[in-house]
Amino acid sequence: MKKIIGGLLVSALALSAGSAFAADALTLQLKWVTQAQFAGYLVAESKGFYDAEDLDITILPGGPNIAPEQVIAGGGADIIVTWMAAGMAARESGVPLVNIAQPFKKSGLMMICPAEKEIKTVADFPGHTLGVWFFGNEYPFFAWMNKEGVATDGSAGGVTVLQQSFDIQPMIQGQADCISVMTYNEYGQALDAGYGPENLTIFNYTDMGNDLLEDGLYVLEDSLKDPAKVDAYTRFVRASMKGWAYAAANPEEAAQIVVDMDDTGAATLEHQLYMTGEVAKLVDPADAKLDPATYERTVKALLDQKIIKAEPVGAFTSVVTDGL
Repeated sequence: MKKIIGGLLVSALALSAGSAFAADALTLQLKWVTQAQFAGYLVAESKGFYDAEDLDITILPGGPNIAPEQVIAGGGADIIVTWMAAGMAARESGVPLVNIAQPFKKSGLMMICPAEKEIKTVADFPGHTLGVWFFGNEYPFFAWMNKEGVATDGSAGGVTVLQQSFDIQPMIQGQADCISVMTYNEYGQALDAGYGPENLTIFNYTDMGNDLLEDGLYVLEDSLKDPAKVDAYTRFVRASMKGWAYAAANPEEAAQIVVDMDDTGAATLEHQLYMTGEVAKLVDPADAKLDPATYERTVKALLDQKIIKAEPVGAFTSVVTDGL
C-alpha cells in the first residue's frame, strides 16, 4: 500500500520527474480494515494495474472510528467504498455522494441463530435480542424488520436490538440470541468455533430478497463535472476490476497480498484465503455497472424505513462504467 510521504520529498520527486509526466493521484478510503473484502483494490495496487493506467493510488484502511462518508466530505479521499444505504443517507444529509461503480452484485450479510434458541423463522424473533452493527451497517436490518412488521424498540411483540461488536462474541457469550455476520468474515469465525448449517438457523439477506447494495464506489458529485477526473475514475475502475478478476483466479496469491499490505499484522493467511473465496462469490469482475433493479429495491427499502425521506436524484451515474 502506498504511503503518504513527506512534503519535501514529494516536491523533490515532482521536480525530478517533471509535472507533465506525473501520474494522476487518487486516494481511496476503504470501508473497513485491510482485508480481502477489498482484495481487488489491494491486488491492483500490488500487481501494478494502477501504474499501468497512469494512476498514483493511495489506499487508506478504515476501522470502527472511521466513516468513509465523513472522510470524503472533509477532503481526505477522492473515492470511497461504502454501502449504498450509508451513502444515500449521507447524501440526504448534505454529502453529495454519487455511485460510479458497483463491483459487489450480491449482499454478504446474514443473521445467524444457534439451534438451541429455537428460532426457525422471523415469526420467532419477538422477545429475542438480535445483534446488529451500526455506523451505517444497521440500515439493511431495520429495512428487513420494517418489511416484516417487527418492532425494534424492545416492546412487547418486538425485538431488542444489541449494538453488536464486529465479531461473534455476542453469540458466544450469550449477549444476543442471533447475530449479524458477513459470509466472508464473521461466518468463517462461527465455522471455526464449531457452528455450521447443522446447528444454526441462517437468514441470508440475498436469499430473502433483502439484499441492499453493499460495497460500491462513490465520489463527490462536483468532481464529475471535471472531464479529467472522470477519465481518472474510469481508469481506476478498469484497473480495480482487473484486480478483482486476478484475485478470483489466484486466491492464494491474493490472500498473501492482503496479509502483506496489512500494516497492523492482524490479518492471517488462512482467514484471508477464506475471505477471498467468499468475496469472489459476490463480485462480478466482468461487470462494474450498477444494476438498476437492485438500486430501485435498495432505495425503496430506505424510503419505506424512512432512512431517507425523498427519492434521490442524481445519486448514481454510468458515465464512468460506460467508458470501460
